Amino acid sequence: MTEEYAAQVLGSTVPKARVDVLLKAVPARDRETRPEALARSERQRRRWATQIVVVDELARQACAQRGLRGAGLYPSAAPPNDGAAPEERPTTALPAERDVADLGSIVAVALAHSPAARTLLEQLEREQQIPEEAAYDYYDRNRDRFLTPAELTRGADPFHETSDLLPYAQVREGIILELRRAAGRRAFFDWLDRARADVVYAPGHEHPGDPSHPDHEHRH
Repeated sequence: MTEEYAAQVLGSTVPKARVDVLLKAVPARDRETRPEALARSERQRRRWATQIVVVDELARQACAQRGLRGAGLYPSAAPPNDGAAPEERPTTALPAERDVADLGSIVAVALAHSPAARTLLEQLEREQQIPEEAAYDYYDRNRDRFLTPAELTRGADPFHETSDLLPYAQVREGIILELRRAAGRRAFFDWLDRARADVVYAPGHEHPGDPSHPDHEHRH
């Protein structure tokens, strides 16, 4: 009998129905017409969707262990956002409307659909401690980002000694927030790499880049 789960995550099974929900919620980006190409595309899409659901399951378990609230995903067999169609969902699904395209398609979509993943990422960002020296070093190494408006207008060389910069005290908070955000993302990826090391996938739900299946590919 074929397994009714897509993956086993830390002793819990992830039903195939959760993968099906995500496949319906996220339209295919490939428009294949040839039967063999369409079949391959759909196999890869299922593997890709499984990865996203696994990220959500891992994040839910991590949030529960940390006692974080507000991290529940949509029910296992119901679409996200109480059944709203994709075009009806709020455009503020991502935390603070952050640009997450650089995180790769799996993590970006997981953050868009999983409150647990967003909650965990935000918590990891809050936990990061940025030393004052690191913040000032960033200010000093990125002078081009902190030229005064007048210097920008005249096209000044930001690394010339006489160039006027915005005072460090004025931009310090923004620098710390940016560094904390970057450190939080690194911590999120480190956590994810460790957390999914022991995930067991059912046949047909392996990672799309897994070289053990013949039509693997690794897309971001």
